[in-house]
Amino acid sequence: MTDDARQVSTAVKIRGLLPSLSRAEQRVGRIIIEEAATAAQMTITELAKRADTSETTVIRFCRAIGVSGYPELRLKLAAEAGRVQDDPAQEAIGSDISRSDDLGQVVKTIAYADARAVEETAAQLDLEALGKVVTAIAAARRIDIYGVGASAFVAQDFQTKLHRIGLTAYAWSDLHLALTSAALLGEGDVAVGISHTGTTVDTMEAFAEAGRRGATTVALTNFPKSPITRVADLVLTTAARETTFRSGAMASRLAQLTVVDCVFVGVAQRTYDRTRTALESTRDAVRSRRTKADRGRW
Repeated sequence: MTDDARQVSTAVKIRGLLPSLSRAEQRVGRIIIEEAATAAQMTITELAKRADTSETTVIRFCRAIGVSGYPELRLKLAAEAGRVQDDPAQEAIGSDISRSDDLGQVVKTIAYADARAVEETAAQLDLEALGKVVTAIAAARRIDIYGVGASAFVAQDFQTKLHRIGLTAYAWSDLHLALTSAALLGEGDVAVGISHTGTTVDTMEAFAEAGRRGATTVALTNFPKSPITRVADLVLTTAARETTFRSGAMASRLAQLTVVDCVFVGVAQRTYDRTRTALESTRDAVRSRRTKADRGRW
């Protein structure tokens, strides 16, 4: 992936940091997310007035998202607005599903949001952290994966992938079972906590218990400063935006699966020969359950 392809938009960064900002800073952030091109043309006084806050708050906001000040922020927004104008498909960005949309527009909005979730997640993924996660999982004695709700499906998918290449992995969505399992972990083990918001109590409790027992803890969340990251050794983030009827269940799940696949393939590369042998063995084990016409392709 080229540097341009991995360029993280300001809106993506702000969305991930919103929950950690003050209410006044959040108002500034939402204006920029929803009206980036307009915001790029505003003076700091105009933006502060629009957000019903002070210029000092705008400056604090800039520092919170990692830019030196408002001039740098305006330059970034202007550059990104230019790229948006060059991409007609960007008209769907930030759009929501209303009761008056026809099915064609619903399909377009969902497809675009899902595709952007995958693309933006890949662009902002911390490759150094990813490498450390891959190293830890490839060498782990055992991997526990915690997730509830929609994240439970992602946890199960991850467990299935790891199990199929010969790694000892378990996915837990029940808190009692997760805590019981976490209590048996130790050094050399890995615990993965999956939570879109990073505030899911059940996931965090099991995750924290695993950390107390000495396991390496890996958080997968959409928000880099959410509570689950405070008890994590390593953090991987997604960049999903949700629309009406879809909160925490669709674009976020696809973004999580993207990261899971990146980790899985990284682990498979590190254990290439063992992985190839395991995949061939598991493929042979289920070959007889395919129709005769399909067996030849396996």
